[in-house]
Amino acid sequence: MEPRPPLPPFTADTAAQKVRMAEDAWNSRDPDRVVKVYTGDTRWRNRAEFPVGRDEVHAFLVRKWARELDYRLIKELWAFTDHRIAVRFVYEWRDDSGQWFRSHGNENWQFNELGYMEQRHASINDRPVQQSERLFQWPLGRRPDDHPGLSELGL
Repeated sequence: MEPRPPLPPFTADTAAQKVRMAEDAWNSRDPDRVVKVYTGDTRWRNRAEFPVGRDEVHAFLVRKWARELDYRLIKELWAFTDHRIAVRFVYEWRDDSGQWFRSHGNENWQFNELGYMEQRHASINDRPVQQSERLFQWPLGRRPDDHPGLSELGL
């Protein structure tokens, strides 16, 4: 496997860079792209699901984005060590009835020496919001560089 920089051990700058790269990949809503940053035997906890390996993670992401429509995500670095990163995130999405949600969560990531994520532990809470309350209204895809982050938005 080719290295996926930035590599551990992380600094504040490289950890923040890894977080933004993950945000950008997830905002693509492309399971084929997203799954490439995980080890072949990656282990996840996402709400009540526990996918293991890239194939299960891929299937999870396909189901996720079929249900969570118009998905837009912002991640923010919370803490880091040599090979681990803690992230807080918020994303907005709507279901097929048109109800909007804002999902707040925390993730703990562990990376191998080549920069691939071995473990991802996520805790997430959803709350319904009105369309008028939405804060993430950039065009689908990567969050623009000038769009405020979570701290600037008071989230």
